[in-house]
Amino acid sequence: MTRPDPAPHLAAVAAAQAAPGQPAALFAALYAAMGEALGHILFTILVIHPGAGESQRCYSNMPQAYPVGGRKPIARTPWFRSVLDEGVPYIGRSYEDIREVFFDHELIRSLGCESVLNVPVRWNGRSLGTLNLLHRAGWYEEADIPAARLFAALAVPGLLAAIAAPTA
Repeated sequence: MTRPDPAPHLAAVAAAQAAPGQPAALFAALYAAMGEALGHILFTILVIHPGAGESQRCYSNMPQAYPVGGRKPIARTPWFRSVLDEGVPYIGRSYEDIREVFFDHELIRSLGCESVLNVPVRWNGRSLGTLNLLHRAGWYEEADIPAARLFAALAVPGLLAAIAAPTA
């Protein structure tokens, strides 16, 4: 599958970092740019609060199905160890892949999503969270990872801000 040149979309995200209203402005720019460059139906951003052993959704384009906020305990699954401990992006190409990894696989499928690309956002040797793109079956491939990593690098200040923000 041929994807558009990510350069103008990366530039838009970089420009959004200067906008007021952070990190919301950056997260909205990531949503739009990654949609254009890589495609997604569902887009979420997850942050990790390592000291508390919790994760939290800080952005969602479908807040009715995947609301922002609220922390939940981290389950140290093989997915977590690979993606967040080791920093390896995960591609699930089918509903079967999603079912093996995510407890909410039925909700994911009900939204028309049967593939996933989880991209760790890394800073100073550790993962701050993930950018999560979901689409129809077979959508993501290994060739998407280099551009996705560049978007993840631009997401660092937003995730640092989200982690530092007091929770409601």
